Amino acid sequence: MKFLRRTKVGILRSQMRISSVMDQNIPVSEVVLLTRRPWDTAREVPDIEDIQTPWKMIKILKFITLCVVALSVFGLALCSKASFLLLITLSNEGTKTLPDVMKPVALLCIGCALITPSVLLFLKSLWKACCQTSKPPRLSTVALVLVCELFVAGGAAILTIVAMPHLDIVTNVTILNGLAVFSAFLQIITQCTAKERNKSLVPSITAVILILLGYILFLYLYITKDPTDKKMAIWVGLAVGGSLLVSFNWWEGYLRLISENSNSVFLRLLFRDTKKCQNLLNILSSLLRIVVTASVLVAYVPLNKMDWSIVKSIPSHETKIIAIIIGVQLISSALCHWFALVACKMHALRRCFILPLYLASLAVMVLFIIPVIVYYQDYKSDLNGTEINFTGYCIGVVDGRNQNLTGSVFQHLVYDVTHTLCFLDMSKILDIGILTGSAVSWWLGLVMATIHLWHLKVLRIQRTQDLLTRRLYEGTFIEQSLLLNTRYDAQIKSRMKISEAFDTTMVYLCATMWHENYDEMMNIIISIFRLDKYRPKKGQQHIDLTFEAHIYFDDAFENVEGNRGRHLNKYGQTLVEILAEVYTIFTSIDQGFFKKTQKIPDQKILTTPYGGRLVVTMPHGNIITVHYKDKELIRHKKRWSQIMYLYYLLGFKLMTKHYGKWEKGEDESSLRAHVEKEKRNTYLLALDGDTDFQPAAVMLLIDRLKMYPRVGAACGRIHPTGSGPAVWFQKFEYAISHWLQKTAEHVIGCVLCSPGCFSLFRAEALMDDNVMKKYSTKSMEASNYIQYDQGEDRWLCTLLLKQGWRVEYNAASDAYTNAPEDFKELYNQRRRWGPSTMANVVDLLGATNVISKKNPSISKLFMFYQLFALVSSILAPATICLMIAGTFTFMFEIQGSASLVLGVIPPLIYLILCFKLKSDTQISIAAVMSVIYAFLMLVVSMTIIGAMVRDKTILTPSSLFIVAMNPCYIVTAIMHPQEIQLVFYGLLYILCIPSAYLLLTIYSMVNMNNVSWGTRETKPAAGVAKPEPAAKQTNVQKAKNTFQRFVSCCKCCKKSNQPSQGGVNQKNLIPETPQPVLQPQNTIVEDVRIPEEKQKQLDIVFDSPTQSWLTQLQSVSRDMQLVEGSLDEEEESFWIELQKKYLEPLQDDKERQKKIVNDLQELRNKINFAFFILNALWLVATFTLQLYEATFSIELPKINLQLEYTGENVKIEPIGFMFILGFATSVIIQFITMFYHRICTLIHYVAFLGTETIQPKHDTEEPCLPCKKVASVSETVSTSDYNHDSDSDSDSDLSDVDLYTRSNNGGTQV
Repeated sequence: MKFLRRTKVGILRSQMRISSVMDQNIPVSEVVLLTRRPWDTAREVPDIEDIQTPWKMIKILKFITLCVVALSVFGLALCSKASFLLLITLSNEGTKTLPDVMKPVALLCIGCALITPSVLLFLKSLWKACCQTSKPPRLSTVALVLVCELFVAGGAAILTIVAMPHLDIVTNVTILNGLAVFSAFLQIITQCTAKERNKSLVPSITAVILILLGYILFLYLYITKDPTDKKMAIWVGLAVGGSLLVSFNWWEGYLRLISENSNSVFLRLLFRDTKKCQNLLNILSSLLRIVVTASVLVAYVPLNKMDWSIVKSIPSHETKIIAIIIGVQLISSALCHWFALVACKMHALRRCFILPLYLASLAVMVLFIIPVIVYYQDYKSDLNGTEINFTGYCIGVVDGRNQNLTGSVFQHLVYDVTHTLCFLDMSKILDIGILTGSAVSWWLGLVMATIHLWHLKVLRIQRTQDLLTRRLYEGTFIEQSLLLNTRYDAQIKSRMKISEAFDTTMVYLCATMWHENYDEMMNIIISIFRLDKYRPKKGQQHIDLTFEAHIYFDDAFENVEGNRGRHLNKYGQTLVEILAEVYTIFTSIDQGFFKKTQKIPDQKILTTPYGGRLVVTMPHGNIITVHYKDKELIRHKKRWSQIMYLYYLLGFKLMTKHYGKWEKGEDESSLRAHVEKEKRNTYLLALDGDTDFQPAAVMLLIDRLKMYPRVGAACGRIHPTGSGPAVWFQKFEYAISHWLQKTAEHVIGCVLCSPGCFSLFRAEALMDDNVMKKYSTKSMEASNYIQYDQGEDRWLCTLLLKQGWRVEYNAASDAYTNAPEDFKELYNQRRRWGPSTMANVVDLLGATNVISKKNPSISKLFMFYQLFALVSSILAPATICLMIAGTFTFMFEIQGSASLVLGVIPPLIYLILCFKLKSDTQISIAAVMSVIYAFLMLVVSMTIIGAMVRDKTILTPSSLFIVAMNPCYIVTAIMHPQEIQLVFYGLLYILCIPSAYLLLTIYSMVNMNNVSWGTRETKPAAGVAKPEPAAKQTNVQKAKNTFQRFVSCCKCCKKSNQPSQGGVNQKNLIPETPQPVLQPQNTIVEDVRIPEEKQKQLDIVFDSPTQSWLTQLQSVSRDMQLVEGSLDEEEESFWIELQKKYLEPLQDDKERQKKIVNDLQELRNKINFAFFILNALWLVATFTLQLYEATFSIELPKINLQLEYTGENVKIEPIGFMFILGFATSVIIQFITMFYHRICTLIHYVAFLGTETIQPKHDTEEPCLPCKKVASVSETVSTSDYNHDSDSDSDSDLSDVDLYTRSNNGGTQV
């Protein structure tokens, strides 16, 4: 993005020159000033709003997603309950769809529905117990949990297998709502023991009364119907007893609050065990459930005079009916549970979770009863007026039908449902009323017992364990399970004004700069000011986030001949100009049409032990600090800048204050807890000097770290910007890397590299053992220079992974950074990245056993996946050579050996030249060869397609590459609709494969010993001599110079109130700001026309021989006054100690440098020997197997282009077959994980839009203006910006330029 600044710079220069003219007593007649005109209202400003993210499309997608999720939860719950009730109906005595002798089959399916969730829980808990450290619970805890699970499992089996098959369909639908009775009772106990016990007792008490009333009506209806029927009395008693036992299932959800408000040590230990020993308890409880359910099922069948042998001889028609019903039940239950979780994570609790589940029970009732009524009424109408009651209909039609299944299965199922109602006389209003009353009472009881969910507050992408009490869902009563399993303690939390879940997050934005140009600096400064507007500090309404911005400017000083001390270089001065310019943009862009010229408040500048510091308070109160580093005072380069801010922000600012409190006598345990909490909620956002990001991207990254405490770092989607073929290649390369590779790492393991240009790190993770301390290690060996300094962000992630922290990728968080546009710069960048990546991956692979035990997110299978990826990258040059050799064989019909030699000779020559020639010459040769290989790659692509047509098969490595990768990339791009245009760059990417995977690999490996940065490096201008060393001063001269500096500094701190009467002095460098004058908005002031002789006098100011860097910067920043300050003693001593211990400039030790150079060359030679020997072995092995193809080959069925077997076999050498197998497995893994990750990203997007409401923010507060009170410089977002026309589009909530607001505590009522 190119930003134009001529307008503002012209104004600043005009003001500067006017002030200088007044100071120099230049006659006004000699100054020609073009005053501001009311008609000149046009302006040029950079884009500060989010124009990259397609928020309109995302909002439409949100609406569609919410509708789909709501319908899915409702539909799946309906299918789950309906299929389960059909199984109950089929097991009822007297139903005809399934004969009585086949009833054990229906009961077996009911048992499967009960057992399946327990089996899934057992497998999941077993996996977690094996991968994570699980503590054994106390015996008392195990006993209590198993007793409760015994009651629940026995009650569920008795209720569903024994009792419900003897009840009517209405009772079976609604009696499950009575399972909320014990939960409602525990709610009363919990609220009575809590401090807020009088606020929410009414719904819980009402729920208990309604559910008990339902049981009373149910008992009265069935027992009074036939008091002599003892069997029915037994079934009714078992139904009531079983449902009461099942209601104990969700007792754990209330244990925490009861234990916290109780003095019982046993309850507290019980809660601790259920939380920390969950995996082992789940394994035991799931096994117990399986055993109990199987025991009840096995015992009941013979007791009810049924035979299990019928299971082996079921007719095919009945088998199909049973299989469909149980299949629908199992699948719909599992999917309903997953979609319900998605609804909660998306902040759609009411619309997509509670309401659909409430309506599911009613819909099931309608689904079963309406067909019964319709069939009954149709039968009555067919009788031509003959009266018949419901009992007669049951005897004559329902029970009198033929046993054989003739006609529609649906009709027989309706008759079977009607048969369950025949026991009751539906012709009597009393029976109908009692049955309806019990059903309504149970349903209203469930609603009242879960009414607290309507006021539940959850965070975005809330963790499942924070949403649900138990991992287990109940497939036989899915809606009750989901509603009652939601954590009740979340309701208590929501009443608190500030809770642990909503602790204020402190974010430090840490950017490193070096030689960024104007546009690149403008990107990041505007991004920081955006965040200041998004989360203002003054009059702060948002308590979820506070932040500070720190920019660490490397090598910012230079020697200037004739000036005292070192001065800021041109890059440092440009940054000051940009800060002033952006400040003015953000204080004027949203004001009214007419405004007053405002003065930017004074900012602070000070000298520090490492160089200098500029502190700017942004318009809304947040602070941005620029640390100018002098490489003669402190160690330079990016990693040392990172170490500098790690120790300053985490060591000094975070820890020192707590140490001071401890010295004053405060309790150490409370201080420790406070420190741990602050470390957990403090994040560092690592940035490059050219990163462009939106506030939403930062918030999305914060969500990941806030929700998951073991996440140590999270990175966003990095978009390279720029123009030219090199950038086009990188656009597609970055896209594929993020779409497939990073998503696969995130899903099946951990991301191995969180890029330093835009990544959020947790302070607690950085301050962990063996992370920050080891990251501060100085490179002492040759391998350290490659692993530590060439890819510092990857090495930091390696340290985090080794310490057990998780690194994640968030595709919803977008950031933009400039990419190398020059071929040479791209090669030099990848020359750093390639060896560093390989070194860190090898380091991780070498510690596989330790990492897999220490890091729960990394398994040995994941490390094997990384090993395969590493081997593939190592053998990439040989694979490219084989591909080119195959082209020669196909086109020119050359023998395999000759074509292989022809394919290897050019890379071999380039390899030899790289050892002999300079780096720039190597890159020039690679550029020429890349063009040649691009044409050859085009031929290769056509050749592969031709070979597929000629051989009529796709079972070759090259064919599989084309057939698998192209559709994979296209579908992946479709799954990223906002980036689908990047597919067109894929054509260039394919042509550049030899350059990227052959030539670049050779170049990076041969130049491994070159540890220079390679990018943004500038050379001194021609003819500029190095500064001569200063002559040694005498003591008298030193004293004189010290006195002169003191007097000069005193003068710098004063402001001139009168114009100078003579020459130029230090006071003239800080002009007086003119008074505000009423003027039209957006006017442009032309340059002041000053005679040439006077202009020369003004230019002398910038060449003052006594000027220091402070006065130099003050003279540059004419529109933003810089007031000199000083560090406090504590911070100054900290910097001195830090420099002495970690950051002293490296000494120019010629002997050591010579040794390191030799060690790097020796390391390069060893690694290159192994690297290229492996490629040679791969080539030789492939060549040998091709010679003896008849002996050493694997025959596979030949498949034509229509994927049909041709009757022939194709021979593939074993190595080629392993390549096909490994490649196919890798692609499938990446493709599946991509789909899963896209769903998670969509959930996060929808949740973000649900909590960060897109609307114009009308904030009437003035921006924070420190140091002195001045007039308001910001009127906030004017309504004219968005509502300039009363006839504008009413759908303004979809505007791309709208801002985000959020509830005060970080959560939102949903």
